[in-house]
Amino acid sequence: MTDAYGSASQRRATAWRQVARTALAGPMADRLAPKTLYRFLAGTDSDFVPMSAAEVAALRDPMAALFHGGTFPLTVSELLAALDEGGLVPKQSSFLVGEAGQIPPEKAPDLTRDFRFAITRGRGSDADLAVSTGAVGDPREVFLQVVAWDGDAGVFNYYMRITETWVWVGDSHHALEEPTRGNGCFDSHVNGSLVMKELRQPWLNWQSMNSTTLVADGDPLRDNPLYRSLSGAEHLEILVRSGIRRWTAARIRRAVDGAGTIAHADRLLRHLCTTTTVNLTSTDRESTAVVDDPAAADPLTLPLGFWLNNDALLDVLEIPADFPRPTVAAQHYADSLTRHGFALVEGSFRQPGDSFFAFVVPEASAEDTEVVSQLVSGGILTPHFAASLLMVDFPNPVFSPRRAALLEQVPETVQADPAGGGLSQKLAERIRQASQGRPGSPEAEFTANWDLAETTWPAAFAARINAYMAAVAANAATDDGFDRYVRLAESRRREFRAMRLNEFALTLPVTTIPSSNPLLQMQEDGTVVEKS
Repeated sequence: MTDAYGSASQRRATAWRQVARTALAGPMADRLAPKTLYRFLAGTDSDFVPMSAAEVAALRDPMAALFHGGTFPLTVSELLAALDEGGLVPKQSSFLVGEAGQIPPEKAPDLTRDFRFAITRGRGSDADLAVSTGAVGDPREVFLQVVAWDGDAGVFNYYMRITETWVWVGDSHHALEEPTRGNGCFDSHVNGSLVMKELRQPWLNWQSMNSTTLVADGDPLRDNPLYRSLSGAEHLEILVRSGIRRWTAARIRRAVDGAGTIAHADRLLRHLCTTTTVNLTSTDRESTAVVDDPAAADPLTLPLGFWLNNDALLDVLEIPADFPRPTVAAQHYADSLTRHGFALVEGSFRQPGDSFFAFVVPEASAEDTEVVSQLVSGGILTPHFAASLLMVDFPNPVFSPRRAALLEQVPETVQADPAGGGLSQKLAERIRQASQGRPGSPEAEFTANWDLAETTWPAAFAARINAYMAAVAANAATDDGFDRYVRLAESRRREFRAMRLNEFALTLPVTTIPSSNPLLQMQEDGTVVEKS
């Protein structure tokens, strides 16, 4: 069964659910006039609102340029042709993603494959416009969404085609503000930027230099010009990271006014304290290559982002930790898949084993790391302050209640006062006051970190990280120790599954570990305990 959004699974794929539901059920859905731009801000609007000429004129991105000229393309081919005709953002790349892309079509002929195209257009090295659309089905029925950069406003604008016209569903700032935060398209574009969940090599589920998507002989997809001109996900990663940097820079410039006042400082600091969103990472080893002959297979090196926030701590803050990467015996890994009944499952389809690339887990997001990087490089926070905060509960790089508790000490409005690390000093003092009489609290842990001398804190933090990673390596070398880490990984997958970012059943394997089990967390000695 199809409708204006393709199959039910394709509708789920869009992650813009509230807008789609309103389009199908709202009183104006059948009355949307062609060639009219509407507004729908999920969380604020209860129905579609025609935008005035002045409101449309205020949008200054490549997609809006089409609307200004009265062009409302209804398929991806019409959209790309219109951009070509207008001489807009001429550099194009296309990419393909699908969670079933590594399952041989002949082994699962009834499996819904849900392939999607991501298409970028730009004037130079940046993606000034990005399109997401279904790669199979009637082009007028599959979902069609656009994110476009407005350089005048310094935001991404978000659009989607509804029936015979288009709807503006907000800009990057709506991702940050209540009541629109987390609603509509911002359930996936959580921080208002470009999104690619599998952002790091091997780019799980994407056509890339690491993996070729399996498409059946005779599949109409093979004749699609976008398919025939595919680029690898390694190129899309560069574009997405650039888009994140561009939006973060514009956001921080706007957050600090001429007097040095930071409005909504808590919205910036939450990137250090909380898991606003995640990326998914894995080993670069194909699971079947390991389990087919574990006795002959080399050990697996699990993703570094599973153990700690290496991007922020080691790369951005340059803590000089130096340790060998922990490895896991192939036999231990293969045994864990059997012991815990790993399988890929969607509907009636079931394939025993792990995801295509072994050991997929959530890690700290590039979006959070970029905010940390720019706050430090811009002198708004000192490296010592950022490191002191991120070293609180550092063995849990995602979903840490201890770090999240520290956000309570960040006022909504503060003075940047970069001279001498003024803002960092002020925030640290607030946290110190909150730590009084609370030994063992997150505030006390931060204060102990902050009290380290400026000349000694990098080496002190490096020593802690080195000791922790040595303990992890020792535990991972045993079957029992690795099994605890398998259970920890599944606990973190459970927390990811509770996020709206979780859209596809085949993204992660299922296991026989009961979902009712307590959530788990890592300790600094490398042991795993129930989450407190």
